[in-house]
Amino acid sequence: MNRQRGMSSLALVLLLLMLGSLMLQGLNQQQRALSTRVAVETRALREQASVHSALQWGRMQRWQVNLPLQCVQQPAQSWQVCLRRLSDDSLLLIAASGSMTLWQSGEVSRGEVRFFPHGWSDFCPLMESALCRIP
Repeated sequence: MNRQRGMSSLALVLLLLMLGSLMLQGLNQQQRALSTRVAVETRALREQASVHSALQWGRMQRWQVNLPLQCVQQPAQSWQVCLRRLSDDSLLLIAASGSMTLWQSGEVSRGEVRFFPHGWSDFCPLMESALCRIP
């Protein structure tokens, strides 16, 4: 009789160990999935911050108003920024960093480049999307 109780106690302990092990495996999988998601979101936020910085950096450059297209690069940050002058004296500043691109609208006013304060966009604001690409 004691041997039967010992075996049932041992079986209960083994069952608890198996259940605990399964729970830990599930928690480990969940933690790995969340860790991957956080890494992806962190990378996207860094890239977004970088392209916003590139756009602001591009706004501060000295652009010539008479050229239809001009580009500058910031190799240390891997930014590329282009200013495209459109036919109606409107401007489009295109900033790229990594796989993200942002656009800033502006105009030529009194012979100077002027960007609209709330003119940035995360999608191409032109009907002809080819004009929104960096060459």
